[in-house]
Amino acid sequence: MAPSAMTRAATLKSLADAQPLSYWLDDPGRPAAEPALTGDESCDLLVVGGGYSGLWTALIAKERDPHREVILVEGKEAGWAASGRNGGFCAASLTHGLPNGLARWPGEIDKLEQLGARNLDAIEAAVARYSIDCDFERTGEIDVATEPHQVAELAEMYEEMRTHGLDSGVQLLDADAMRAQVDSPTFLGGLHDRDGVAMLNPAKLVWGLKAACRRLGVRIYEHTPATALTAHGTDGMAVRTPYGRILARRVALGTNVFPSLVRRVRPYTVPVYDYALMTEPLTPEQLGALGWKNRQGLGDSANQFHYFRLSADNRILWGGYDAIYPYGGKVRAEHDHRPETYAKLAAHFFRCFPQLEGVRFSHAWGGAIDTCSRFSAFFGTAHKGRVAYAAGFTGLGVGATRFGADVMLDLLAGERTERTSLEMVRTKPLPFPPEPFAWAGIELTKRSLARADENGGRRNLWLKTMDRLGLGFDS
Repeated sequence: MAPSAMTRAATLKSLADAQPLSYWLDDPGRPAAEPALTGDESCDLLVVGGGYSGLWTALIAKERDPHREVILVEGKEAGWAASGRNGGFCAASLTHGLPNGLARWPGEIDKLEQLGARNLDAIEAAVARYSIDCDFERTGEIDVATEPHQVAELAEMYEEMRTHGLDSGVQLLDADAMRAQVDSPTFLGGLHDRDGVAMLNPAKLVWGLKAACRRLGVRIYEHTPATALTAHGTDGMAVRTPYGRILARRVALGTNVFPSLVRRVRPYTVPVYDYALMTEPLTPEQLGALGWKNRQGLGDSANQFHYFRLSADNRILWGGYDAIYPYGGKVRAEHDHRPETYAKLAAHFFRCFPQLEGVRFSHAWGGAIDTCSRFSAFFGTAHKGRVAYAAGFTGLGVGATRFGADVMLDLLAGERTERTSLEMVRTKPLPFPPEPFAWAGIELTKRSLARADENGGRRNLWLKTMDRLGLGFDS
């Protein structure tokens, strides 16, 4: 990107009023928490986790069998973590984008793309069916080139999509066409997927799913962390909570970034901290200077990438770039805010949109997502098929968690379905090594990716080795 004309002092001033919390969660309409579980309960299905993964699992379980007794427990409040802090990009992709899917499951990519499209359609239908007011907009997304080598890479990807017959609704944009969509002096081209991504308010989606679950009879307990998981009897499980216990025939784990109750799953994920800014509402004149009429989501094509979109009240969310892995892989509140990253993001924002000089940020926040070495979800069972889990969504969980919920329910039912037959579902990523090797490897990978961005996309020996091993690091 070209250097910004704004001084550092002016950039920092834009952050002076930014509240250190998620814009989405800073909502007077936020529902009251459900009471904690006290005493013992029993059910057919226990869902652990009140983010998207858990809520979709509970909702679909009741849709499949309205008579099934379902309990959901959440350690704090539904949506307080990644589900309420993300950018609100609800993508059809189940594989963290087509390039990753082609690299890992080339023989299944057509089926995976079909299932992803059906999954996004099902999300849109559920939002309508349950009258979930979450600002759902099927606007699509543009992958933006900001360097010459990215223009060539997007053209190559478009040809790959055409080869596989996956180019329906996709348009390759040159610099003029790109800037006609959204105007920035840094934009050199783009790849526009007009139908495969929706924008939404992520917290309102959580709260709407929670309300829908309650209407269908799911019993929800918040401020109820699950502390232990053990077999109970010949065909059941027991889950301990601080004030009680739940006996369940089957258990679905939607805890994602938090340490799994199935210990052997823990090495497959690490927490990555991602950060975002939200501007004050733009004036009509400021919006006009951008030409951002179609409200698409956007993301640049660098390894260290930014994602950005308009909110319902015409603010710009600007996030990404830094992906921070804390040594030891602990999820802690102290990592949720990082002023040096906020300052970096603000400088990048004004470099991209110099016509918005003087705009201020109202919110700045961060949080942990779970990533795995293949960048997309993996699945499995434990305790002789009585427990199922899905994890490793790596930042694209707004949409893919619903697919993961279907997979977990299929696995718990012992069914061989179109989903459970997939190689993606039957295999797992490589686990991360223990410390200090995990931290050293991730840091080396991050630095190599930054150098690749600076050197025309050329990947060094370390990255080429990681590619051959199927290992990676992303946000």
